[in-house]
Order: sequence, then C-alpha cells, then structure tokens
Amino acid sequence: MTHFIVPPHLLRRIAALDEESAGPAPTAARRALREIDDLHRFRVAAAKEPTVRPRSAVAARSPGLLAPSRRISDAQCTESLPGVLVRAEGQDPTGDPAVDEAYEHLGDTYRYFAEVHGRDSMDGLGMPLPATVHYGVRYENAFWDGTRMVFGDGDGVIFNRFTASLSVVAHELVHGMTQFVTQLSYHGQAGAIHESVSDVFGALVEQYSRSQTAGQAHWLIGAELFTPRVSGAAIRSMAAPGTAYDDERLGRDPQPATMDGYLDTEEDSGGVHLNSGIPNHAFYRAAVALGGYVWEHVGRVWYDTVTVADLPSDCSFSLFAEATRTAAERRFGSGSAVTSAVEQAWDEVGVRLPGRSQVLS
Repeated sequence: MTHFIVPPHLLRRIAALDEESAGPAPTAARRALREIDDLHRFRVAAAKEPTVRPRSAVAARSPGLLAPSRRISDAQCTESLPGVLVRAEGQDPTGDPAVDEAYEHLGDTYRYFAEVHGRDSMDGLGMPLPATVHYGVRYENAFWDGTRMVFGDGDGVIFNRFTASLSVVAHELVHGMTQFVTQLSYHGQAGAIHESVSDVFGALVEQYSRSQTAGQAHWLIGAELFTPRVSGAAIRSMAAPGTAYDDERLGRDPQPATMDGYLDTEEDSGGVHLNSGIPNHAFYRAAVALGGYVWEHVGRVWYDTVTVADLPSDCSFSLFAEATRTAAERRFGSGSAVTSAVEQAWDEVGVRLPGRSQVLS
C-alpha cells in the first residue's frame, strides 16, 4: 500500500496555485494529487473487505550484529521504478545530496530500531531497504509504495528535496513496519493512528540520532521541507498541531490537537493526515511530562503497542489509548510515572480510555 508524506489538502492548494500560473498543464502537484485520489478510491473499496496481514517476528539476534542492507537508485527524473542503482550498502558517498541523504537517513532509521528495540529492519527479519531518488520532474512528495521509499526533488518554490528530512524518511519507512505488524485499515481513526505512528517514530529516530531529550527536540515533522518562501516551520507539529504553517498560498495548518477539533470528513481517507494530530499530541504530552530521552519510556510503550497489541483493523483512538496504557503497565507497572503520564496525556487531548480489557496478547 502506498503512503504519501504530503497530504491531499496541501497538494490541492499547490495544484490550484500551479493552475493559476501555468494553465492546464499536468503539474507535479496535480499528478501527485491524482495518484492520491486514485488511492483513496481504492482504499474505500478495500475497507469493505479488510485483509489480514501476517505479523512478523522481532529478530532474536543481538542488536550489535544487525546491519542494514541499503540500495539507492536514481529514477533520473522519470516516474519509472526502481531506476538505476547508484549506491549499495557499504559503498562510498556519491556526491549527489539526494542519494547520500537517502542512504544516511535509511541507516539512521535502521539503527534506531536495531539499537533501541532490537528490531532487524522493518519486517523484523532483515528486509533490505531500497529507495529511489530524483523521481519525476519537480515532484512534490515522497512515499512508501509497499516495497521501497520514493523521493521527489520538490519544486524549489514550496518544497525542497524530500531526502533532506530525516523525520520524513523515517516516517515513510515506518509505514512499512506498520504494514507488517498491524492490521490497521487506512481510513478514519485507524488510518489516523497509522499516520501518527509514523510521525511518532519519525520524531524518535531524529531525536535518537541527535541525542536530544524531550525538551531539546522541536517535535516537527518535515522541518527541512519548506523553502524560505513559505511561512511555515514544517508540514506538521506534534507539540502544537494546527500551527506548523500559516501561509498566504498554502493556508493554515488544519490539524486538530484535541478531540474538540476532530474533523469528521471523507476527504483524505477519512482525515488520516488531519486527525493524526490528536494521537500525535497525546504522545508529545506524555513525553514532555516525563522528560529525558523519550525512546527510553514512552517510545517503548508505543513500540510495544504497535508490535504486540492485537489492534483491530478499525481501531479507534480510545482503543489505541487503552492499548498504550496496557503496554505501559506491562513494561513499567500500573502505578508507574510512565503509566500515569500516558493516561494523563490521553485525557488532556480528550480521548476517553475505556474500561480495562485484554488488548495485549
């Protein structure tokens, strides 16, 4: 299943701007938007007959023995995949920023999961990490297509090249992990959880690579994406959803931070990139309440929840919240500071935790 980092509401604004300035020519934004619209129709149909994905096991080898297998290809400004292989695992930098950034950021993501969670790649079984750069002409998106990462170069007006952002690379790659370990559908609250999990681990990978505490991190997703011409810090903010950008051309970040602002819509597969701000903010609030290195406490709770909990395909925010509380109790204890912080964070964003249930197997 394909997952894009730039959501439809942003692409629609960009496509409208392109139409005003360039006429009816099929711009990169409109091509990307068409792809997302086609995927939305596919996902709506697929949601009626959910499929069960096999759950992968976490590798049992020592983290010190784990190593990534990266293969970076160049689409050479076409939209043909995979492109020409230009850098494989262990090879020297090429001097092409997009190639070398993709290589390094895939390695950063791999190292986080190996060193913190003992996980051998996204499937837990050492799957290779292929990526393609220079996809399309001025292509304004990056995506995980179910087997590989794909990066556009941006238009240089609104977006920089997408390989520049570690949180974006990690976000998209984590969609791969989520597809292996959960049955979450990509629609409504379950889809928003899917998106939020990618944002959570995108932030964690970045913080781990920079040795940042909760208080030192900026909690932005895609902080490197916008050019200086855009009035905005990133495409999303976990600390303050709804404030990531406020630009005359792009509009204002529409993400809600709490259930009071929940958006009931069929756009964007039921608002998956919009309402993900709510679980994002819950994670942020729990993290900053505890402080220190987030991957040592709340990050472990979220990882346990995703990889161990038997989440239903139509999982709601409240069921996911209960699963995180159960995971916190299992790992840190029912009366622990971590469990209390998780419970309080969900309460602060307006998600009611149901009665205790056997969510974890």
